[in-house]
Amino acid sequence: MKPKGEYYSSQRVGIFIDVGNLYHSAKNLYHGRVNYQELVKNLVGGRELIRAMAYVVRSEGVEGQTPNQSKPGAGLARGNEHVGSSESAFFDALVKAGLELRMKNLQVYGDGLKKGDWDVGMAVDAIRMASFLDVVILVTGDGDFLPLVDYLKWGMGRLVEVAAFHKSASGKLQEAADRFINIEDIPRSIIKK
Repeated sequence: MKPKGEYYSSQRVGIFIDVGNLYHSAKNLYHGRVNYQELVKNLVGGRELIRAMAYVVRSEGVEGQTPNQSKPGAGLARGNEHVGSSESAFFDALVKAGLELRMKNLQVYGDGLKKGDWDVGMAVDAIRMASFLDVVILVTGDGDFLPLVDYLKWGMGRLVEVAAFHKSASGKLQEAADRFINIEDIPRSIIKK
């Protein structure tokens, strides 16, 4: 592992952000939200940004949903009350921060079960794009990404950085990465409500 802070300007970087994971961590740990523009700027660190992808789940307008059932992280909610078109405003803010959105609708099953994660899609995109990247940055604390980290490092020879909140990130994921970036240590990355 290279020392913290050592970057090479010639490194081609791809960033893959698990928005739901970050949303819940920021909300539960800090009663705040993530400043994605500051986060991306710090993660790139003067290197060449090739792609920055944000994976989101759309819940507004999903059949079977009522406003108080919206999924936090996909459709920002305050308490149990849905706030107008905050979901589309949130998605617009992500785009303004320089992120490309990958979006899918929240699936609501007959028994009320809701599903809307991007784990497989994010992993497939990272593998597809790794051939033209030097560094893959996974922005998630989800330990389910451990096999992806191992494959990108050992199967494809890429440097893998993981950025997440130390307090809520999988310890094994932190250890497996070539570099772990604690979002809590990035200035202005958390906006307190």
